[in-house]
Amino acid sequence: MDEGGKSSEGSAQLNDTSRVTDRIVDLPDGPVFFRDSGADGVPVVFLHASSGNSMTWEHQIPVFIDAGYRFVAIDYRGVGGKSGVCDWSDQIEALVVHLGLDRFHLVGTALGGGTAFQYVLAYPQRVRSVVLANSHGNVTDADYVQMGRRIRPAPQFDALPLDFRELGPSYRAANPEGTARWLALSQSQAHVAHVPPSALSADRFALPPGRAVTWAKLEALQTPVLLIAGDADLYMPPSVLRLFAAHMPHAEAVVIPETGHSAYWENPELFNRSVLAFLAKHSRI
Repeated sequence: MDEGGKSSEGSAQLNDTSRVTDRIVDLPDGPVFFRDSGADGVPVVFLHASSGNSMTWEHQIPVFIDAGYRFVAIDYRGVGGKSGVCDWSDQIEALVVHLGLDRFHLVGTALGGGTAFQYVLAYPQRVRSVVLANSHGNVTDADYVQMGRRIRPAPQFDALPLDFRELGPSYRAANPEGTARWLALSQSQAHVAHVPPSALSADRFALPPGRAVTWAKLEALQTPVLLIAGDADLYMPPSVLRLFAAHMPHAEAVVIPETGHSAYWENPELFNRSVLAFLAKHSRI
């Protein structure tokens, strides 16, 4: 294990996905697709964005395996699952039980970050640490929901092109090939349930009180948390990151420069290095 958090990126092929196995397993709520290195080491479970799926973590696969971790990426929405369901905590729990994972790190980006919060609040004993990257966190407090509507007004915001909303301008300007690759992976629905925008409305996180994410619950959360934002993120700009940090005084926070809503893809070197350094501090817990 790379306990110091030093990445092996110098020797890694960032698009090498040959070191994971793609599988589908039948669970009580339906089949779920996941990718698993099966390697020894502390597991790191990755949860994708609403726009994506587990295929989009290709820049993380070799780096985290080379650092000594077991890489697991879950299409937590399932294969042909219920498009309107927005609490996948029990489905994730069923899969980690199936895989025999005891305690693990949880890394979520965008909707996957909010899903990570929902999961750790439901199953705190499972999680060594949480990374919330570029995510509005699924927080349901009324003032926070209203703020989200101000910075992402509907329906105008949702009508913008996907890459405009979720990749920063610096990346789109400098890397057209990477933009095209991200779009191709994000729009692939080969293994996951398609979730139409109408199923992801502004009140989509109006869950039962026991499962809703609130500021009060996050303030009481004892699990170590790393908050990541891009300085050009339209969903979690630095001001929103500071809001989360104010409610989570023990959390660590990182702002990645010249990066939009997909730091894991736009700046994988800095994203991976930041996450690995954080995980190394909590892998012995």
